[in-house]
Amino acid sequence: MNGQAPGGHRRRPSGARHVIAYNWPLYLAGGAVTVGAALVARRSRGIVRAVAWTAGAAASWWTAASLVASHVVYDRSPLHGWEWLSPALVRAGRPPRPGRHLVISSGLDEASAVIGALHPGCEQTVADLYDALPVVESSLRRARRRVAPRPESVACSADALPAPDASVDTVIAPFALHELRAADDREAAFGEVARILRPGGALVLVEHCRDAANIAAYGPGAEHFMPRARWLRTARGAGLRLAHERRMGGLVTVFVLVGPER
Repeated sequence: MNGQAPGGHRRRPSGARHVIAYNWPLYLAGGAVTVGAALVARRSRGIVRAVAWTAGAAASWWTAASLVASHVVYDRSPLHGWEWLSPALVRAGRPPRPGRHLVISSGLDEASAVIGALHPGCEQTVADLYDALPVVESSLRRARRRVAPRPESVACSADALPAPDASVDTVIAPFALHELRAADDREAAFGEVARILRPGGALVLVEHCRDAANIAAYGPGAEHFMPRARWLRTARGAGLRLAHERRMGGLVTVFVLVGPER
């Protein structure tokens, strides 16, 4: 389906309203905590009242802040357009086109069709990890129902990406590899990326990192993200070095990691 609506028109990429649809139980819980805490605070005194107001304020902040953050990142930033890919590759010392490239998806692929349209003539493979994920979040299942995988996607696991050794110029992983919760699985995925990249090839990793800005915006939900240092440590373990880094919408980090020129 490639994320298309009836009539052949491509659906708009996921924005803040889709984030609500994918995560509605969390937003419902946040609203319930806010209202419940306010009711308890009005009927209580002392430490109980203080705790209730604090819990309600935190729930209210993170519910509203996460919606604003999602709107800024997914509706207002250039993230979904992918015009930023070529400048990022150039700043990393790579050609402006991704060449033969592999896009890694963990269930919600809204990048491959856009990248393919921007770079016609560049051979593309889409590796879909969804069916092999040890744990699939309910929000990801809801997203998968909205945006079905492209028919040409190749179902695979993190330790067996669908490409021969040293055959790919660029690997692009937008919001996919954090779904691999176990360190061993992430290390296996990075090892596979290193295996399939041609000498000097690049991994473009797009992720929220667990940092102060994302914690302020998403609260406990930021536990879902990996710290920047952990991504870079895993990359170094696979022989990939950081060649370029930029921030998107203030909350998303783009890493361009380059393999050795062997």
